[in-house]
Amino acid sequence: MKYGIIGAMKEEISFFLESVEELTEVNKGLLSFYTGTWHGQEVVISKCGVGKVNAAMTAQILIDCFAAEAIIFTGVAGGADEQLNVEDVIVSTSCQQHDLDASPLGFARGTIPMYDGPSDFPADERLIRAAYAAASTVVGQPLKVRKGKIVSGDQFIADKKMVGELRQLFQASCIEMEGAAVAQVAHFNEVPYVVIRSISDKANGEAPESFEAFVVSAARASSKIVEEIMRQL
Repeated sequence: MKYGIIGAMKEEISFFLESVEELTEVNKGLLSFYTGTWHGQEVVISKCGVGKVNAAMTAQILIDCFAAEAIIFTGVAGGADEQLNVEDVIVSTSCQQHDLDASPLGFARGTIPMYDGPSDFPADERLIRAAYAAASTVVGQPLKVRKGKIVSGDQFIADKKMVGELRQLFQASCIEMEGAAVAQVAHFNEVPYVVIRSISDKANGEAPESFEAFVVSAARASSKIVEEIMRQL
């Protein structure tokens, strides 16, 4: 199986590129894709950039141009679950857009209007199990590994009140800016996916300072988990 691996920032893929064998760079538009093998698995790796549109474009290119058969999205997120701390890990059970709001038309917030499919996109059970097992192997005490719902929006959330609202509305474990877009593309193309997020901040008033301080270490933790997934698969 060929795995498409996506990170939003250079910090989130730089650790991968150090380990992949037979690394080859291919450019599609303004995006770079890196093909090779990793622990015997065929991989295509890309930095999509921040935001849902960038993430969706990258996921579709991985499927259309590189024949990716499964997608793993990795990186950092703000914690919504009050029990989570910086560098804890969330493995997605599903992803949904929190900033999609057609409520004036009678649709619940987060629901895609005039669309027959789901708006809360379930992750693949096999990949969930693999990611959870890998994270549990890599992440040491006192850090936690949890399965949970991830919500995405084109906003950097740094407001405690908004975090509480998203937690209540969506039962969100963490908040980020890309995962639900990748999930929707994967669902549309019938390609399995999972999102793995290492908590870089608690999405509160301290988020910008916390994010800068922990983004590199949190991205490194996520990359080690993906490497362990490749090794186990």
